[in-house]
Amino acid sequence: MAGNLVARSIHDLTAGAWFGGSLMGAIGLNGATAEAKDPAERTRLSSLGWKKWAPVQTAAFGAHLISGLAIMWENRGRMAKQDGVTRLSVIKSIVTLAGAGVSLYAGLQGAKVDELAGEGAKGATEPKPGASEELRSAQQQLKVLQWAIPVFAGTVIVLGAKHGEMQRPKNVFAGLAR
Repeated sequence: MAGNLVARSIHDLTAGAWFGGSLMGAIGLNGATAEAKDPAERTRLSSLGWKKWAPVQTAAFGAHLISGLAIMWENRGRMAKQDGVTRLSVIKSIVTLAGAGVSLYAGLQGAKVDELAGEGAKGATEPKPGASEELRSAQQQLKVLQWAIPVFAGTVIVLGAKHGEMQRPKNVFAGLAR
């Protein structure tokens, strides 16, 4: 029981870190660095902030996946017997992995922006007129990705809440009765 509580807590906290960190980065970090007076500093400072966050996010992903496996193992009997639990677990796993892939791709695009920071920019995700095609492309992709990431993370949190609701006694009984 205590092990499952720990795994569920880690699972929820790491999803929260992914969601909150991505929103804070998109709104706070990218928004603040757009205010830098020097256009070259706008992308450089944003890149520095995201680089500092990357190890935390990576650790959170790892802990999230490991704790998710522990939860699935603990609930293997329920998954086999209660209608909808396995299906929801598969969907949540797909959304988590897709979101992790999108986050990784955003990191790769961010590395391109960092390499080209000397060109300057209007903001972390807004190219300035005359920017190279490589910088413009990476920034335009990041502009979309910075909002897609919290959508994935938020969806994972909502699906986790759905799992919790499925554990209410009335829902467990209804799922077993089918």
